[in-house]
Amino acid sequence: MVSDDILRTHLQELRRGTVVVASLVALRRPDYGYALLQRLTDHGFPVDANTLYPLLRRLEEQGLLTSEWNTEESRPRKFYRTSDEGESVLRLLLADFSAVQRSLTGLIEGVAR
Repeated sequence: MVSDDILRTHLQELRRGTVVVASLVALRRPDYGYALLQRLTDHGFPVDANTLYPLLRRLEEQGLLTSEWNTEESRPRKFYRTSDEGESVLRLLLADFSAVQRSLTGLIEGVAR
């Protein structure tokens, strides 16, 4: 039987890349960090806040997200949005994701390419 630690490690590695893709998809519609955290969780991508916020900063530094502060509410919030460059990268990531999915399906079903 596989230990919980081993399984948890592999699940974490598998989800790490998918959270980037999921965030870029979700942020096609502007949102702030906490709302994104909730939306990702609601769609099966549970992410810890200590993981998400550094990820958002990194994606912004890479030019894949843009951000702006909304100061109209009682508490200012930073809203993120997928940039044009982020959209281009996302299209490539989604194409690769589809190719990986097809390859895995082929392996599972025993179909040669």
